[in-house]
Amino acid sequence: MSQSFFSTRFAAPLFAALALACAGNAQAVPKIEQWTAPTGARVSFVASHELPLIDIRVDFAAGDAYDPPGKRGLATLTNAMLDKGAGELDEQAISERGADLGAILGGGSDSDRASLTLRTLSSPQERDAAVTLAATVLAHPTFPAAILDRERTRMAASLREALTKPATLAVRAFRATVYAGHPYGVNIDENSLAAIGRDDLVAFHARYFSAQNASIAIVGDIDRVTAERIAVQLTQELPAGAEIAPLPQPTQPKASEERIANPSAQAHILVGEPGMSRDDPDYFPLLVGNYVLGGGGFTSRLMNEVREKRGLVYDVHSYFDPRRVAGPFQIGLQTKGSQSAQALQVVRDTLAAFVREGPTEKELQAARANLVNGFGLRLDSNAKIIGYVSLIGFYGLPLDWLDRYPRAVAAVSRDAVRDAFARRVHPDSLVTVIAGGDGDQSEATAQP
Repeated sequence: MSQSFFSTRFAAPLFAALALACAGNAQAVPKIEQWTAPTGARVSFVASHELPLIDIRVDFAAGDAYDPPGKRGLATLTNAMLDKGAGELDEQAISERGADLGAILGGGSDSDRASLTLRTLSSPQERDAAVTLAATVLAHPTFPAAILDRERTRMAASLREALTKPATLAVRAFRATVYAGHPYGVNIDENSLAAIGRDDLVAFHARYFSAQNASIAIVGDIDRVTAERIAVQLTQELPAGAEIAPLPQPTQPKASEERIANPSAQAHILVGEPGMSRDDPDYFPLLVGNYVLGGGGFTSRLMNEVREKRGLVYDVHSYFDPRRVAGPFQIGLQTKGSQSAQALQVVRDTLAAFVREGPTEKELQAARANLVNGFGLRLDSNAKIIGYVSLIGFYGLPLDWLDRYPRAVAAVSRDAVRDAFARRVHPDSLVTVIAGGDGDQSEATAQP
């Protein structure tokens, strides 16, 4: 997953506000209000008056799945360059303005989304000035050519270093095979970076950073009227924009196994296929089932079979990565090269048994209890709340999704898990990638 972040600077007023926070119990499920701003942006808002702070996140369907052919990295570069010059402000002036206001500008991008985030004090003077700065960065980036060259060079150097690591090689090969022919499967390379010019950033920004394509989440110490005004201010100078075409659905890949040479002692192994989308009707059975299979840490089936019983790995896990369309279901582990075949076979056998039989009643009860009891900790700060509020708004999830979550988890049955995994996970047609392990000479040097 590609990701970039703006520079971050804290100022004394923000430190003072944060110092007022104290540890407390998990918050109740927040009340989310939603509306469409006059600009066309979709807005999700939660009033939270415990601290004099406001968190804002503006998401656009502008992640790297929307990169044009041959220019992978354009979405990431466009997002990373937003605060490198905007309006009449250069990079340093933007950073200093934020610090003076006690505001934190940030952002990032992944396959689906590009985002700008803002944390600011809720006092009107600081708040209004910080929102004005964020609106300028969003609507009027200048994309200075010299800084673009710097950022592109930095990304290329990071890429070259990453390509020496078996973990990176495994992820890239896995992505390209699971999503062959799909935007989720394209990898960035130095040629695609070199092909990106300033005009490409300008065009991408004009196309995707529009009011119609914006989803705004606001959590903090303001009322609804002020939130409405902030949403308009953030998007009124953006182009109105046009509807963004939906991403295509991925196709099921054919079973394959790829080995990538690397002189590491550890073999990095990934196994999987397309999994589920954010609005998938099987979301909760797959979530609970995966907790039993490989998402529950030391209590999971995979950990018990591969590590505890056989000592083949330090860690093995599985997860679903839901996206706008089916994100990957993935099992990951690292083991000695000489043990890779054995570890992989145990993983395959464990997965096949789980898909065939499902969880035991004891495993299911423990998974539901852990997921429900830990849910409150996911909502114990504004920073965590805005993550969920932005997710609900961007992916168009039901407004009461947070309320439904504990009840939906608690209602998952063994039959529901078994049925969902039988239809959605295919043990005989998974993509397998093994990178590295060539430096492990255990077998070659073993005494007869």
